[in-house]
Amino acid sequence: MQDKNNKPANQLENAGRREFMGKTALLGAGAVAAPMSAAMFASMAKAQAAEASNSPVVHPGELDEYYGFWSGGHSGEVRIMGLPSMRELMRIPVFNIDSATGWGITNESKAVKGESAHLMAGDAHHPHMSMQDGRYDGKYLFINDKANTRVARIRCDVMKTDKMITIPNAQAIHGLRVQKVPYTKYVICNGEFEVPLNNNGKETLEDVSTYRSLFNVIDAEKMEVAFQVMVDGNLDNTDADYDGKYFASTCYNSEMGMNLSEMITAERDHVVIFNLARCEAAVKAGKFKTYNGNKIPVLDGRKGSDLTRYIPVPKSPHGLNTSPSGKYFVANGKLSPTVSIISIEKLDDLFDDKIKPRDAIVGEPELGLGPLHTAFDNKGYAYTTLFLDSQIAKWNVEEAIQAYQGKKVNYLRQKLDVHYQPGHNHTSQGETRDADGKWLVSLCKFSKDRFLPVGPLRPENDQLIDISGDEMKLVHDGPTFAEPHDCIIVHRSKLKPKKLWTRDDPLFADTVAMAEKDGVRLMMDNKVIRDGNKVRVYMTSVAPNYGMSEFKVKLGDEVTVVVTNLDQVEDVTHGFCMTNHGVQMEIGPQATASVTFIADKPGVQWYYCNWFCHALHMEMRGRMLVEA
Repeated sequence: MQDKNNKPANQLENAGRREFMGKTALLGAGAVAAPMSAAMFASMAKAQAAEASNSPVVHPGELDEYYGFWSGGHSGEVRIMGLPSMRELMRIPVFNIDSATGWGITNESKAVKGESAHLMAGDAHHPHMSMQDGRYDGKYLFINDKANTRVARIRCDVMKTDKMITIPNAQAIHGLRVQKVPYTKYVICNGEFEVPLNNNGKETLEDVSTYRSLFNVIDAEKMEVAFQVMVDGNLDNTDADYDGKYFASTCYNSEMGMNLSEMITAERDHVVIFNLARCEAAVKAGKFKTYNGNKIPVLDGRKGSDLTRYIPVPKSPHGLNTSPSGKYFVANGKLSPTVSIISIEKLDDLFDDKIKPRDAIVGEPELGLGPLHTAFDNKGYAYTTLFLDSQIAKWNVEEAIQAYQGKKVNYLRQKLDVHYQPGHNHTSQGETRDADGKWLVSLCKFSKDRFLPVGPLRPENDQLIDISGDEMKLVHDGPTFAEPHDCIIVHRSKLKPKKLWTRDDPLFADTVAMAEKDGVRLMMDNKVIRDGNKVRVYMTSVAPNYGMSEFKVKLGDEVTVVVTNLDQVEDVTHGFCMTNHGVQMEIGPQATASVTFIADKPGVQWYYCNWFCHALHMEMRGRMLVEA
């Protein structure tokens, strides 16, 4: 858009801002020139100190106060951010292939991915950390893969994926959370798409009455499905209470529609409440069925079951968030301008049939168009993303409840424009008892004019918002590649990552066992083991040398290269890259890693260190001699 003088609208806006800032500066100069009392000086100093205490600036050499764990969306990874700087610190490959680390290429990573090792893509949505007594414990991070119905676990001491499972019977794992209290015994997640429980293609595929969505409860330590609960309708997002008693999930397709028009006919859908104690008792009593040849208990949680209750809410609800007070579940309306506040205290009466499902609703504030997700601070405020309005709404939870009771109160405090169309948002420590009310991150799906144009595919926009004062203040825009779907913000005191690998780490235990079987001492030997057309090459690495400068194989041999990094200095990571074979991997200090490939090219094939490690890094190389 342009004005009559052909100036673009954004230039006019910027000119207006410059003019305003100039006038403000003049006013400020006048104010300084005027006499000031000691009280005025004290007030200014206090305000400046408060602002500085929550500054987004992290100077060179300083560390961020928080870790942010961002999902990589359809990139299939997890990203580690520093907050408030919003600097990207590291990427953790999970469901994707990563050529830098060799994830999905090395034998160790393929073992972690298990039966899904052949899959090269994923759609990572919801990263959530394990807890003790409702507080992050820094042990594990869990993430789902909607595209391939998987859940993965990341060890936070080394920031590596160590377990991955494919969820049977279900399809498209979406919402994921952890049990908060007394500890994360279970990870809970939803199968979003409805499929026949015996989904073998032998039954009538068009008969929607046989379709089910499943609520999935995973043993967090074993990374095995403990049990599943079939429901009416589908399942979207989920969360847990702070008492260890209830889980809750939204449903946007209570109609069981198979296309858009069928899925949005009802004015109300529902939230399903799962009673954990009753579910565990039903499993113990054998009140379940199994499907598709596996032994996973599937409980019947459809309407009328004593395991579940269905609370009607408007319309096509999406996010499901638990307040840090432990009092409320909040279901976000999506196609309704409202969110529904569910009293967790009333759920006991609901399961004892003393109240009706809608009696558990204690508030339904109207916030704006397209509410998707709600985050919380430590002062009683909630922050809800409004997707269609491109705003964050700040509102007071208790006052919204009073308004629902008929009192005239203004629960809506502020609406802040974000750019543009926000999905998830998260506050610092806001999913735990330790919510501190300092920062809010808005994950915006469109950036449009916020950054330099880079072609038809544009970055998305992560925005950092200061919520420490009475008003929200936007302090940072950050472009990001597809697609940070969700995030959590964890205080750095909760995490204690290792600086070096320990030699008994289970991530390379299988490789160590293989070496022992071959009579190889990984910390000392450089040796070639020949077993027919299978060749295992063991070598050490100390900057800037491999322990073996050459080895010989025959064309067509299956070659396994095992490298042990003997360096004990932080940051001295080595790599192994075999040219022209699509083989490369990372070997951290004191770690062992291995990769298997076919020597399918005759002649001299060089390998080299592809992680910079030394002034003579370029000289760190060797030859694989392939005899025709």
